[in-house]
Amino acid sequence: MTKRKQIKKKPLLFITLLVLIIGLGTYFISQQHHNDVEEYQVDGLSIQHQFLTPNPYSRSGKSLRRVNAIVIHYTANPGSTAKNNRDYFENLKHTHTTSASSHFIIDLKGEVIQCIPLNEVAYASNHRNNDTISIECCHPDESGQFNEKTYQSLQILVRSLMNTYHLQSQDVIRHYDITGKICPKYFVDYEDKWQEFLDSL
Repeated sequence: MTKRKQIKKKPLLFITLLVLIIGLGTYFISQQHHNDVEEYQVDGLSIQHQFLTPNPYSRSGKSLRRVNAIVIHYTANPGSTAKNNRDYFENLKHTHTTSASSHFIIDLKGEVIQCIPLNEVAYASNHRNNDTISIECCHPDESGQFNEKTYQSLQILVRSLMNTYHLQSQDVIRHYDITGKICPKYFVDYEDKWQEFLDSL
């Protein structure tokens, strides 16, 4: 009798374990997807959370205690996508070639990826990392000029951040204004276009 009961229980035990394993696998896959590609809307602009893995080279986890300015950058990588640049930041945990990241990256299609939470420091703006939010913008060619979709998304995102942190247009600056680096190139080469952008905010 004892042996028969054990034999009958084994298929039931196997099925129970199988269901449990499949259920857990589905849960972890859904959780990973949820964490990696969570989207939210800001004034009609879709922003994807694709936070970098905490590491010393692109996401230190250091606290961003105050925000005094928003810094605009360009990727200096013509034709690349926001995902390409996000993956470059992520891969620095392996390559250790430099320290670099940005809170946001705006794609050529106007899509936005957020790489760093807004309460953490990004490695984008040198000695102003500790009090600024950084935005990298993709561009189609060597001129560094943003296309219309990237430009419009940049306007919406900057306006939203200005409202959130009670900033004025004079608090929106270029990487160039911090270090003299030609970034974002088009807005450095054409001061009138930079002023036009600020006037649109």
